[in-house]
Amino acid sequence: MNVPDVEEAVAAAFREEWGQVVATLIRVTGDWDLAEECAQDAFAQALDRWRRDGVPRRPGAWLTTTARNRALDVLRREAVGAAKLREAAVLARDEGPYDPEYDGDDSGVQDDRLRLIFTCCHPALPIEARVALTLRTLAGLATPEIARAFLVPEATMAQRLVRAKKKIRNAGIPYRVPPAHLLPERTTGVLGVLYLLFNEGYAATSGADLVRTDLCAEAIRLARLLARLMPDEPEALGLLALLLLHDARRHTRVDAAGDLVTLEDQDRGAWDRTEIDEGAELLETALRRGSPGPYQIQAAIAACHTTAATAEDTDWADIAALYGELARFVPSAVVRLNRAVAVGMSESPDAGLALVAELEAEGDLDGYHLLPATRADLLRRSGRTNEAAAAYERALQLVENDAERRFLQKRLAECRSA
Repeated sequence: MNVPDVEEAVAAAFREEWGQVVATLIRVTGDWDLAEECAQDAFAQALDRWRRDGVPRRPGAWLTTTARNRALDVLRREAVGAAKLREAAVLARDEGPYDPEYDGDDSGVQDDRLRLIFTCCHPALPIEARVALTLRTLAGLATPEIARAFLVPEATMAQRLVRAKKKIRNAGIPYRVPPAHLLPERTTGVLGVLYLLFNEGYAATSGADLVRTDLCAEAIRLARLLARLMPDEPEALGLLALLLLHDARRHTRVDAAGDLVTLEDQDRGAWDRTEIDEGAELLETALRRGSPGPYQIQAAIAACHTTAATAEDTDWADIAALYGELARFVPSAVVRLNRAVAVGMSESPDAGLALVAELEAEGDLDGYHLLPATRADLLRRSGRTNEAAAAYERALQLVENDAERRFLQKRLAECRSA
């Protein structure tokens, strides 16, 4: 095969199979660092072997088997006691390719990736470490990508990941879904992982593509599993509703050239009505439980957008009120920034700009490109194009995603010409 074709096949396999390969290796070795190292080695081997032999019919099985054999070799070389030898024996018995129907405990969850999320989300770990570790291990996100998602320095995030892995190893945290009575103590972390996993797919923090379809699909798949596992948890239903309502618009967020299309300019006729209807039904079911939470509120905000026949019909006052309610559950600067947008649309751009100015003065969102981008958009809507241009320039200094960069450059050119 041609080198570009093989590289594309390996890249596609990484997006689709990384989490499964690592999850399987962690299950059979119990060693997180070894699992990641051997998975990386398997993908490196694929570049050479697939070029010579062709892409296998089941890339995931090939990668898992290759990584598992590599782990077996390492354990055999490093075996210094009975524990390591027993691990090697377990690996040696596991001769077949990855079996998606594997069920190693009595939880009833037959999915290694969901097990991995529950392992990462053990209450012994800080909530930020739970989410970050899962994004690194399950989705294969690089440390800089995760650091940007949490708005912290890369070095800080790297330290969190190292400490989390060490804590799991030293505490002997088991690789399994806990019994039903222990699920609630891990729910917050699991929901957070799936939410951020979808967000990274829906609006990638860096790279050429705005949307990473594989991450969106995986987050929805796991959210469905979680909703079935916890049918009485309204926030699990709310999260699935939120992901579906957002995903319904995914295909219209970029045009044929891969450029960003804003919500108000998207083709609403091309939105996935099946996903919208399912999301609305799930949201209604969740709200009937009478226990509102942040994912249900965000789903309600998404429903305001997807049920509006036109952009002009959007009930921005209701959205602003919902963001105010969301801030009670999630008192973050990002939530307040989103509320500023809604206030700017429902009241006036100047009202939104006043809220943005408060956030700028506090400094919690320094380095976050959507803060100056929001300021720029509100200034543009108020006709203050010179000030808007300066804000767009600041946003361009911070943005990492190519599609968003092109959009901001287009807006900047419009302001300068005006």
